[in-house]
Amino acid sequence: MNVDFDGLLYEEGGPVEPLELLACSPPLTREPLTAEQAAAVARVFKALGDPVRLRILSIVAGHAGGEVCVCDITGVFEVSQPTISHHLKVLKEVGLLVSERRASWVYYRLVPETLSELSALLNIPATV
Repeated sequence: MNVDFDGLLYEEGGPVEPLELLACSPPLTREPLTAEQAAAVARVFKALGDPVRLRILSIVAGHAGGEVCVCDITGVFEVSQPTISHHLKVLKEVGLLVSERRASWVYYRLVPETLSELSALLNIPATV
């Protein structure tokens, strides 16, 4: 799955719908999650549960300009390039990252909407 920088996601056969975690991102205390919502959110948290993927997300988030070349990611880890590619694919599949190919390199960006939905979901008042 790739994205052009107008925000449209593309797969081999054409555009695909972005992962929608929650329609209105209700906090957990206001409304119980449906089975479908829980499954979608669990997929994202499962992706974030891997230390390499969490570090990749951190690298992309902290990189100047908000995007990072795959070449800047692979040198940071002591794992093979195919392993890094797998982790990047998982992060893209759950809607945390998008990519754009430029010549022979691929650049990655965060999807702020996905992170905002996770944040809104977990925004629980301290009085609960």
